[in-house]
Amino acid sequence: MKKVKVEFGDNSYEIRVGTGLLARTGLWLKGRGFSGRAVIITDTTVRGLYADVLNQSLTNAGFDVTILEVPVGEEQKSLATAGRLYNKLTGAYAERTTPILALGGGVIGDLAGFVAATYMRGVPLIQVPTTLLAQVDSSIGGKTAVDHGRLKNTIGVFYQPSLVVADIDTLKTLPEVELANGLAEVIKSAAIRNRNLFSFLDLNIQKARALHPGALEDIVLETARIKAEIVEKDEKEAGLRGILNYGHTVGHAVEAVSNFQLKHGQAVAIGMVAAARISSRMGILSESDVVRLERVIQKAGLPTEMPELSVEEVVEAMKHDKKVLQDKVRFVLLKSIGNAFINDEVSPSLVEEILVGWG
Repeated sequence: MKKVKVEFGDNSYEIRVGTGLLARTGLWLKGRGFSGRAVIITDTTVRGLYADVLNQSLTNAGFDVTILEVPVGEEQKSLATAGRLYNKLTGAYAERTTPILALGGGVIGDLAGFVAATYMRGVPLIQVPTTLLAQVDSSIGGKTAVDHGRLKNTIGVFYQPSLVVADIDTLKTLPEVELANGLAEVIKSAAIRNRNLFSFLDLNIQKARALHPGALEDIVLETARIKAEIVEKDEKEAGLRGILNYGHTVGHAVEAVSNFQLKHGQAVAIGMVAAARISSRMGILSESDVVRLERVIQKAGLPTEMPELSVEEVVEAMKHDKKVLQDKVRFVLLKSIGNAFINDEVSPSLVEEILVGWG
C-alpha cells in the first residue's frame, strides 16, 4: 500500500492506494477513533460485488453497519435521491459522528458526499471509490454535488473526506468502457501537469487496459498526487484548480446534449481534443502535441471524433456551464503537454468552427 497526503490543516487526509484494502478499512476507521454506527451508501451493482467485504471489515472492527442502496445511474444524482437517503439515515439513527462510506463510482461518491456534507450540517465522509475515474479524480478534493435538470453538478458544496481508500482490486470487475472512462481523467491530469506521466501512459496504457496491477497502482498513485497537489493550493477553485477542468467545457456540454448517453470520460476525451485543436488554431499548442494527445486518447479506447450532435445545442449548453464567469466561457488550454492555463477569450465563433469542421 502507498499513501498520498492531502494537506488541508485540520481537514487533512490520506489517499491510500493498493490491493486488498477493503478488508482493512474497518480497522483503519477504528484506529482513527470512529466507533458505533457506520453507514455504507452504494448502488445495486457495487453492493453485489464489494459491500459484503466492506461490511464484514466494519463489523469485525465493532461497527453497527447499515447499508443504503440506490439504483445505478447518473439520474440518481439528484435532490430527490438525497432526500430519500436523509430519511433512511434518520431511520437508522445516524448521528453527527456516524461515518458515511461512499462505496462506488463517481455518482455514488458525489451523491453520498453531498449527503454527508449536508446531513446534520456534516458527518464524517469516507470515500471508497471502486472505479478508476473515481479513484483518480472525483473522490479527491472535496467536490460534492447533485445534478439539476440536464446540468451536471449545479447544486453542491466543498466537503473534504476523512479518508480515501482506493483498492486496485475493485478495478478488476470494471467493464472495459468504464476503465477507459477513468483513463480519460488520467490522461487529462498528465496533459495539464505532468509530461513524464504522459510519456509513461504513451508507453504503458495498454498494460493498464489489461489490468496489470503494477501499472494501475502507479497510474492511480501518480494521478492522485497531481490532484492532491492542485487542490491543496486551491481548495475552492479560485484559480489553479480550474485547470482540472481541461476537456470539461466542451465535454460537459456534449455529455448533457447527448442526454448522458455518452460516458463522462468519453465526453471529456472529446472535450480535450476540442480544446487542443482550439489551442492549436490560436497558435499556442504545437500540432505535434495535438497529434500525440489524440494518439494516447485513442490508445485508451476513447473517442477523438465529435459525435453527431447539434453544434448549436452544444454551444448553448456551454453558456450554462458553472465555469462561466461574467458571461465569458472559460477554457482550459494547453501551451504544451504538461503545461495548462485558463483562457476566457475563446470566441464562440472559433468553438463553432472547430466543432463544425471536425473530421
